[in-house]
Amino acid sequence: MTKTTTQVQATVTDMFGQSTAVLAQPSPHTFERFERRGGTTQAFIYVALAALVSAVIAAIFAPFHSDVTMVGQFLTRLITIPLQFLIFTGAVYLIGKNLFRGSGTYAEVAYSFALFFVPLSILATLIGIIPILGWLVSFVISLAMAYFGYLAVQSSMNLRDQGSAIITLLLAAVANFLVGGVIGTIMLGIFSLGR
Repeated sequence: MTKTTTQVQATVTDMFGQSTAVLAQPSPHTFERFERRGGTTQAFIYVALAALVSAVIAAIFAPFHSDVTMVGQFLTRLITIPLQFLIFTGAVYLIGKNLFRGSGTYAEVAYSFALFFVPLSILATLIGIIPILGWLVSFVISLAMAYFGYLAVQSSMNLRDQGSAIITLLLAAVANFLVGGVIGTIMLGIFSLGR
């Protein structure tokens, strides 16, 4: 007789509710409640939704900027947001596991990070279209993402030591910057060839 395990797979509606709880009650315990309610697939569906919303908003407002195109803004956001999410969460997982012996899974990291990343990135895009507030909002949301990331690392990688969680986040940010820079340069080259 084969024993099968059933994993609860969250819907987008479930994830919105879980995001609300994570944002309203920020703590490793809140992340722990949800980290196994979805997996990598659900995390990337949710992130793809954020990428689509951001891409549409960026494309709509592209005509107000002389240095970008609607198609360029749409495609860039649609591709880079999930890619950066993958790079960052992958770095968190690999660094947390290999340097600090974190016991979480990549699915737990991706799902936990998606719960705060999606609503905050959509909020940043919506408010970021206001020229005067753009830089200030970007800064504040970056701080919020760092804080929620810190809590999510503690939960998803089971790194309760503050130093380990902070170093994991900082090294993941450096890896994301370096790898993202290389990918950005490649994408810039590709889009420049089309001109």
